[in-house]
Amino acid sequence: MNDSTATALRELLLQALPLTADSDTDGVDRNTLFTPTGHRRALEPDVTVVKGARGVGKTHWFKSLRDDQLREVAADEYQLPRLRSIEPLTGFGSALRPDEYPTKRTLSSFIREGVEPVDIWTAVTLNALGVASVQSLPTWRERLTWLQQNPEQVERELSRADEDAGRRGVTKLVMFDALDRLHTDRRLADRLSSGILEFALELRLSTRNIRAKVFIRHDMLDSAPLNFPDASKLTANTADLTWTNADLYGLLFQHIGNSDMSIAGWFREQTGSWQDRGDRRLPPRDLVGDRDAQSSAFILLAGQYMGTNHRKGHTYTWLPNHLADGNGQTSPRSFLVALSAAAEETARAHAGHHVPLHWDAIRRGVQRASSVRVDQVNEDIPWVSTAIRPLADSQVPIEQPDVIDKWRAADLTEMLAAHVDSSDDEAEDVEMPRAGPVNPSDYPKLIEELIALGVMTRRANGKLDLPDVYRIAFNIGRKGGVPRVKH
Repeated sequence: MNDSTATALRELLLQALPLTADSDTDGVDRNTLFTPTGHRRALEPDVTVVKGARGVGKTHWFKSLRDDQLREVAADEYQLPRLRSIEPLTGFGSALRPDEYPTKRTLSSFIREGVEPVDIWTAVTLNALGVASVQSLPTWRERLTWLQQNPEQVERELSRADEDAGRRGVTKLVMFDALDRLHTDRRLADRLSSGILEFALELRLSTRNIRAKVFIRHDMLDSAPLNFPDASKLTANTADLTWTNADLYGLLFQHIGNSDMSIAGWFREQTGSWQDRGDRRLPPRDLVGDRDAQSSAFILLAGQYMGTNHRKGHTYTWLPNHLADGNGQTSPRSFLVALSAAAEETARAHAGHHVPLHWDAIRRGVQRASSVRVDQVNEDIPWVSTAIRPLADSQVPIEQPDVIDKWRAADLTEMLAAHVDSSDDEAEDVEMPRAGPVNPSDYPKLIEELIALGVMTRRANGKLDLPDVYRIAFNIGRKGGVPRVKH
């Protein structure tokens, strides 16, 4: 590869990869929509709960199912013809749409007044279904009052909508996303989430042609109080959004192979027979699922080794392995962030390198992805950061007693109490879930919670470790590992 080709491919990476790690600000493009094999079940209309960590595609699929063209792509590539007969409705999302669902402030006032969350989502759905008695009322408060005063009419309206959908051969799909935005108090967000799940189950059990699909993080699903009848039926009707290493590279190649830059044509020529679908090009089957074919393609972008020889590792396996959490899962958003940052760093510090990505820049990309991931943990599960910070400047692997000693020295139990307490009187209800860990004062059990979340791992010899995607930004060392982020 000559220097000009390497430079052009580097520019291709900078142009084709997403600029941010925030799915809310990114649209979903038809030409870069990627359909991992393992996500097919999540799009089935009868699957009610779609769970996944931050950055694995919940909002991506929420947006795609709402869009006619993107839904057609998914129907075609997943061989799911039923997606063509969906009428998508929005129950909740990250966008500010007060005509479609109540805002965070409105939801807060309803909860403080003792409104049952399931009633809120019933009113939202009746409004989305076009029920005139609800749509004609100007405020959500009036809509809720109507619902509470007309219980029989509510059932009749749902039955009519169900029958109408059946006559027309469609499925009305009410979708809920961004449940962490329901309320700033995690306990109340969990209670509202519970209402969504309860209502979703009611629809599944009482109608044939109206369904709900709830996109939710694992930790929110675990902490939402499922104290309603038949709640166990939800767990049997759940799909998990996961990504294999082959999926991650397939996503990368989908992005760069669909760029308008001329060098993208060169890349396609080097990597097999791509299918041209007009405004959308599909990579060959082996470039999506075959390790050898993917490795050869990635060597064009990053070379073969993470150094001058094999001793530092192969680039194809090294990158996802250093971005995986303790459960072996790599977020596609972290993967793309790392590659985008690696391209920037190579352009800045290794512009003459013979391939687009320098190995040191890839390490820098992992540092960037780690910082992003830890910031997300601070937002999503803040008690995790509280538990890990006392371990800063340590080195892993580390003995469990050493971890517990550091926690005792920091009085971690007292620090974690702040995540359990709430200033909201409603949160004092004993049936409300904890915003912090289940066992804040039992350190061995706390370690098991962190392991279950994928933040920690336990080696065969009993020592504790942290995956690089967390370790680096938390300022914890490892001999010979990727350097920690310098603050």
